[in-house]
Amino acid sequence: MRFFVSVIAAALLASCGGTKQAGAKKYLVAFSQCNNAEPYRAAQNALLTKLFSQQQDVDLVIADAQQDNSKQVAQIEAFIRQKPDLLIVAPNERAPITEVMGRAYKGGIPVICLERDIVEPNYTTYIKSDNRKIGEMAGNFIVDQLKKKYGSPRGNVVELRGLLGVEGEINRYAGAHDVFSKYPGIKIVHEAVADWIQAKAKDRMTEALRAQPKIDVVYAHNDPMAVGAYLAARELGREKEMIFVGIDGLSGPGGGIQKVHDGVLAATFIYPLCVDKAVEIGSRILRDPSFKPEKTYTMDSALVTPETKLPE
Repeated sequence: MRFFVSVIAAALLASCGGTKQAGAKKYLVAFSQCNNAEPYRAAQNALLTKLFSQQQDVDLVIADAQQDNSKQVAQIEAFIRQKPDLLIVAPNERAPITEVMGRAYKGGIPVICLERDIVEPNYTTYIKSDNRKIGEMAGNFIVDQLKKKYGSPRGNVVELRGLLGVEGEINRYAGAHDVFSKYPGIKIVHEAVADWIQAKAKDRMTEALRAQPKIDVVYAHNDPMAVGAYLAARELGREKEMIFVGIDGLSGPGGGIQKVHDGVLAATFIYPLCVDKAVEIGSRILRDPSFKPEKTYTMDSALVTPETKLPE
């Protein structure tokens, strides 16, 4: 299998032209990734590459939108012209990507919407995790930790949000606040947007630390932002005053699970990559014209604390 990663979709597509050669059938799978820079996205790319590499009749192409809506639209347009056998899209934002995904879907290209939704169901199937449920799980964990600390659910929380308007940010926020709203003693004393990026979270957390003399919990919408917050607190000698909670739960060195076991994070919540399911369903779409996938598949999450055994 050939594997390409490129910032410029046109150059990327030119490199893979003519995958349908005479002789053995070759399937072209195009993946529009919203941003390769995030560890979660890099892990998605790596797993997608690994799994499709086991299928010798598949050529996989990955385009990096670099968290830029207009770039992702242009890359998907280029893919549409190439007429891939399967298009997988991890949308950067909901609204800007909806129309172009609709053009692919209505043009007869099977489309898998991966992990982030769009405004209209312009896809063959949507593979996701339940971000609102994950947010609720995080909220309940924070409530339990504050009960242990104070004997009742009260305390000061800093919340670091992902890119505004993205399904994950919307529901990780809403799910946690569904829980917090039941406890008047829990106060969100500082809220900032860090766009899923560790360096931005470190800057936003430095601002929070300077403004807030008392912080009990940092709830970040992903692990890199939680780690960024920890690093900011450590620089000011305040990291032991509070706990840090993240989401993603990547395995391997530097992942959220390791950060929990290293004592950096109090907890993380596994946010499935959804890629294994995408390959399973995508492979059936490629090879079985009679296969009708479900419109939505939902992957399960899990809490990871220091007591959780590290994966083998």
